[in-house]
Amino acid sequence: MASSRFSSSVPLSSIVSENGGDGGGGSNGSVSSSSALVDTENDENSVLGVGYRLPPAEIRDIVDAPPLPILSFSPYRDKLLFLKRRSLPPISELAKPEEKLAGIRIDGQCNCRSRMSFYTGIGIHQLMPDDSLGPEKEVHGLPDGAKINFVTWSPNGRHLSFSVRVDEEDGSSGKLRVWVADVETGKARPLFQNTDIYVNAVFENFVWVNDSTLLVCTIPSSRGDPPKKPLVPHGPKVQSNEQKNIIQARTFQDLLKDKYDEDLFDYYATIQLVLGSLDGTVMEFGTPAIYTSLDPSPDHKYILISTIHRPYSFTVPCSRFPKKVAVWTTDGKFVRELCHLPLAEDIPIAFNSVRKGMRSISWRADKPSTLYWVETQDGGDARIEVSPRDIGYTQSAEPVEGEQPEILHKLDLRYGGIYWCDDSLALVYESWYKTRRVRTWVISPGSKEYNPRILFDRSSEDVYSDPGSPMLRRTPLGTYVIAKLKKENYEGTYVLLNGSGATPEGNIPFIDLFDINTGSKERIWKSDKETYYECVVALMSDKKEGDLNLDELKFFISKESKTENTQYYILRWPDKKASQITKFPHPYPQLKSLQKEMIRYERKDGVQLTATLYLPPNYDPAKDGPLPCLIWSYPGEFKSKDAAGQVRGSPNEFASIGSTSALLWLARRFAILAGPTIPIIGEGNEEANDRYVEQLVASAEAAVLEVIRRGVAHPNKIAVGGHSYGAFMTANLLAHAPHLFCCGIARSGAYNRTLTPFGFQNEDRTLWEATNTYVEMSPFVSANKIKKPILLIHGEEDNNPGTLPMQSDRFFNALKGHGALCRLVVLPFESHGYSARESIMHVLWETDRWLNKYCSSNPSDSGQGVDKSKEEGNEAGDSEGKVVAGSGGGGTEN
Repeated sequence: MASSRFSSSVPLSSIVSENGGDGGGGSNGSVSSSSALVDTENDENSVLGVGYRLPPAEIRDIVDAPPLPILSFSPYRDKLLFLKRRSLPPISELAKPEEKLAGIRIDGQCNCRSRMSFYTGIGIHQLMPDDSLGPEKEVHGLPDGAKINFVTWSPNGRHLSFSVRVDEEDGSSGKLRVWVADVETGKARPLFQNTDIYVNAVFENFVWVNDSTLLVCTIPSSRGDPPKKPLVPHGPKVQSNEQKNIIQARTFQDLLKDKYDEDLFDYYATIQLVLGSLDGTVMEFGTPAIYTSLDPSPDHKYILISTIHRPYSFTVPCSRFPKKVAVWTTDGKFVRELCHLPLAEDIPIAFNSVRKGMRSISWRADKPSTLYWVETQDGGDARIEVSPRDIGYTQSAEPVEGEQPEILHKLDLRYGGIYWCDDSLALVYESWYKTRRVRTWVISPGSKEYNPRILFDRSSEDVYSDPGSPMLRRTPLGTYVIAKLKKENYEGTYVLLNGSGATPEGNIPFIDLFDINTGSKERIWKSDKETYYECVVALMSDKKEGDLNLDELKFFISKESKTENTQYYILRWPDKKASQITKFPHPYPQLKSLQKEMIRYERKDGVQLTATLYLPPNYDPAKDGPLPCLIWSYPGEFKSKDAAGQVRGSPNEFASIGSTSALLWLARRFAILAGPTIPIIGEGNEEANDRYVEQLVASAEAAVLEVIRRGVAHPNKIAVGGHSYGAFMTANLLAHAPHLFCCGIARSGAYNRTLTPFGFQNEDRTLWEATNTYVEMSPFVSANKIKKPILLIHGEEDNNPGTLPMQSDRFFNALKGHGALCRLVVLPFESHGYSARESIMHVLWETDRWLNKYCSSNPSDSGQGVDKSKEEGNEAGDSEGKVVAGSGGGGTEN
C-alpha cells in the first residue's frame, strides 16, 4: 500500500489494537554475501544435503534492490525525516541466542525483542514554502555501524530521540543507549553521560514527558548475571485444575514452562525508570518493576503507567498476566492506582470476548489530563446476552475526594475506539464480529442533556458503504483530534472524512466535507480513477487553533499507477495544486511494463469473485500463447454473498513486490493470479466452515476456468500456493480438487486442525463442538488423496499460534506414508514470516525449482493434466519425498 512507507506523528486512526512495534520498520539489516549461498539453478544431482541456494538472477536482482526510506513528518509539519534502511539481514543475525519467555522473544545481549530491525541513518529535510524539499541534512556524530531504533520527535519538534546499538567485536549484539539529535544542526549525542545506563526495550523504551525530558526504561544498575538453569531439577513440572475452572486458549507459543523461566523473565523484563533531561540531569523514577506501557498526559503533568507482576501463567502469554495501571506525576510522584487486574487465563475464545475490568485506558486527546476507559458488563464473555455490554467512563487524573467517574457512553456491541474533538463532539465506535455489524455514535462529552445518536450503522464487510474516517488535526498540546472546518456562508459542524472509496470499478479514495448534524456531504476531492491511484495520507494544515478554513486546506498525499511507483505530494486548496516532493527510483525497472488487470468472474453458485491478473512485460497471448500460471491466495470468511462479491483494491495501484511475493515469477514469464477471492460464506446462523471444502473448491475452479478462458494460462500448467492459512488452502485444494492444479506450494501452514482444538483463524467453536468440521477441513486427514507434487516450507522457529513447525513435519510424514510426491524445507531460525537473506533466497530457489520442474515443463513429464488426474496422480506417487539440508532431518516418524 502507498502509506506503508510513511511514518507520521499523525495517528491515521485512533481505533487500533495494541501491537508490539520495534520502531525499525520493514525487514532491514545488513546485506549478507555469505559463502553458504550457492549460485546453482538446475543442479538436479545435489538438491539434498546442500547449503543455501540462490534463485535465478532475474529474481535475485529484484529482491536485492535497496529499500526506500521511511518518512516521518515533524509535529509542526515543517520538516521531514528520511529513515534509511538496508536490505535483508543475514542469517547470522537470526542465529543469535534468544530467550523465549511468556509469549515473547528476547535478545538477552541487548535486552530488547529479538530479530529487531533497524535504521542505518536519518536524513532531515526542510519543507520549503513552495512545497519542495530542502537539501538533506544528515544526522551525524553517530558511532560507525550504528543501528538506530525508536525514532521519535520531541513535542516541540526541535529534537529527535532514538536508540543506538553497535555490535561488539565478537559479533554479539551491543546494548541500546538513548541518543538525541538537534534537528537544526543534525548533531547527535548520547542523552546520558554515564555510559552504563542502557535501555531495557523488552516492552517500552522511552517517551518525551516534556520538550526537554525523556522517561527512559533502563536496565537496573544493580542487576547481576542472569539466573542459571539448574543442572538438577527442583522437582516435576505440575499444572493443576482441581478447582474445575474452564480455561480455553488458542495454541500460544513460547510460554513460560517452569520456575527457571519465571526467574529469567523477571531478570530481562524488570525495568528501572529514569528521567533524563537534555541539560544532563538524571533522576530515578519509582522502583524497579516490569513496566509495559508509559503514556504521558497531553499537558505532560501526569503519566499513565502499566505494570505486570506474579503470579505468572504457563498457559497464556504475558499480555494476560496480573496487571496494575496507575497515575504518576511526570516528576516521579505516585498519584493513584486505577486498577489491579488479576491473571486472565479464562478469557473465552468466542470472538469479541475481552478481559474483565477496566480496559482501553487512556487520556482524552481534547483535554489536558482527563482519563477515559471502558468496562465490560458481560464479564468479558461474548456469549452472554446483556445490555449494555460495555460502558465508557471518564474522570480527571486527580479527582477530588468523593468524585466518581462519569459515564461517557453505553454500548450494546463491543467498544471499538473513539475519536475526540471537543466537549461538543466525539465519535464512538462499536462492533460485533458474529454479525459484522459496526456502528458509529455521535456523543457530546461535555453535555449531559445531549442524547447520543447513531451516525453510521453498517456491515464491516460492506466496503461500498464505508463512509471513511475523520481526519485529525494537531492541538497546541500535541495531541490529535477531529478537525472541524468552517464553510463560508454556511452554519453547521463540518468534518473531513477520508475514505478508501470502494466501488465495483475498484477503490477511488476520497475526501468528503461532512456535516455531522445533517449527514449531508460534499465530495471535495477524489483520486484520478483513470490512470492513478491517489490517497490522502495526512492533513497538513493543522498549525492554527480553531476551526480550519476550507480554502486553506493542505494535504500530504501519495500517488502511483500500475507502472509508476509511489511518490508523495503536497496538495493545496483552493486550486488543488499538487507539488511533488519525492522522486524515488523505480525499485524494479525490469518489470516496469508488467501488465495488471483487476478481473471479475462468477462462482457456480452465483457468488461474484475478483482477482488481480498480472502478466509479464511485452506478453501477447495471441502471439505467445498460454503461460504457466501461479495462483496465490488466502481464504476469507463472509456473512453475505453480496459482501463477498465486492471489489477491493484498485487496478491502478503500483505492484509492490515483496521479498517472497508470487509476483517475482513475472520475471520468469509466469502469469500470476494474485489474491483471487476465496470466500467462505455462512449466511444467517450458518457457520461458514461447515461448507469450507465445497466453497473452497468452487472458488478455485472458477479462478482456473477464468484464466484458461482468457487464454493466458495453460490448463495443465496451473500451480497454486499460499502462506499460513493460504498454505492450508493449498493442501486442501490438492486433496479435493486435484484436477485443477499441477502442483502446490504451501508455506508455514497448519494442516491438522485437531492440533488447534480451541479455535483457529475465524473459527471460535471448539473441536468438541464442531468435530466433523475440524476433521473435514484438515488436509492431514486427506493426505492419502494428495497425488500432485506439493512443496512444504516452514520456519523452524514459527511462533504463530496454530502453525507450529510440527504441523508441516507431521503432514510431510503422512504424505510420504502414502507415496505422495512431496518435499519439506525447514528454515533454521526463521519464524512465521521469513527474514534472513539466505533463507529468502533459498525459498525462492526451492519455489523456482518446483515450478520449473512440475509446472513449466512438459505436462507429460510430471504426471499433470486436468482430465487425467487420477491415473497420473498414482504415477506421481511413486516418487520419493525429499527433505532439503537444514531441515533438521525431517521425514522421520515420531
